[in-house]
Amino acid sequence: MNSEASRETNILYVGSEPALPVERPETPPIYHSTANIIADMDDYDFASKGGKYYYCRTANPNRDSVAEIVSYLEHGEQSLVCASGMAAISTAILSLIKAGDNIIASRSIYGETIELFENIVKKFNVTVTYADFTDVKSVQAAIQPNTKIVYTEIIANPLIEVTDIDAIVQAAHNANALVLVDSTFTTPFAIRPLEHGADIVIHSMTKYFGGHSDITAGCITGSHIVMKKIYADYLLFGGCLDPNSSWLMLRSIRTMEMRVMKQFENAKKIAEALQQDKHVRYVNYPTLSNHPQHELAMKLMPKGCGAMLSFRVEDSRDKVNAFMHRLKIVKYLGTLGGYRTTIAHPATAFRNDFSPEKLLEMGMEEGLIRISAGAEDSADLIADFKQALNVFEEN
Repeated sequence: MNSEASRETNILYVGSEPALPVERPETPPIYHSTANIIADMDDYDFASKGGKYYYCRTANPNRDSVAEIVSYLEHGEQSLVCASGMAAISTAILSLIKAGDNIIASRSIYGETIELFENIVKKFNVTVTYADFTDVKSVQAAIQPNTKIVYTEIIANPLIEVTDIDAIVQAAHNANALVLVDSTFTTPFAIRPLEHGADIVIHSMTKYFGGHSDITAGCITGSHIVMKKIYADYLLFGGCLDPNSSWLMLRSIRTMEMRVMKQFENAKKIAEALQQDKHVRYVNYPTLSNHPQHELAMKLMPKGCGAMLSFRVEDSRDKVNAFMHRLKIVKYLGTLGGYRTTIAHPATAFRNDFSPEKLLEMGMEEGLIRISAGAEDSADLIADFKQALNVFEEN
């Protein structure tokens, strides 16, 4: 306290420093401050060159802790943590393209990524070509002299198609294009795309990394060389994660492996049970022997093929709604990856964004239901699905 200053001044300063030394707290503190006090111009020069923290958007201890553990899990050199999955996707894409470039994207990627390409990326005189990434020849045929990015997911939403990432990487790199992979559905516990030659891996951390449906975040991971190209634009776009959410994210990641491996196990058991149910026309999950990319999935992801699956029942809006109402444990939720099992209706999610013909082309029939498996007792979940499926016997 400054004894010469007035109360009006001291109230702004008293209590700013801890009364005792703070040494190695078991849980890291939250660094809410938007800026750190600078001693002088020399100190500012030191800080602005990366010598220490001085402004939250530039760098923050909580956000850097998350970036460190993401890089560890993905076996990457550097990570950037963003305010949402779409912030991560848009930052990575927009930082690596220029007018006249071409992007080749999987036809089965996340719907809002398609909207990003169609509504924003194309404004900058960048062309986007969609290809069937389950057919490497289709991707090779789509490559053009100006192709700079090949963009895919490992497991596609909502049909749970599997991409041969090794073959895609080879085709892209032969054309000197970068490979960007959205690995949200798979997580580092199923596959690490960088180890397969991908240049960038992206996650919507809102899903499995957060795992509790209470944090919105995203991340980008790659080599120092590629990430340097992204970092400057990342700062200007301003889509960095705030300190409080970063702290919550780090806490959530501590239990991620325990949660996710249980979710993988439950997804497999649910898929096997649904495939035996007479009300179900088909189930999309890679561990099932009749899945089109079963062998590929087993090679790429021997420890588990994710916690997402989908299945199709009768194409009746009324009966699908009745099925949802009859579920006792599982709830309809507009996200995925949480510790509780949820369902979603893909056609409804994108009904306002795509024509009925386009939805059918994308495989989103009225009877298609997507499941995000949680960590409950699998027997409880299977029983809940089975009793609700009886609605399809009723007139």
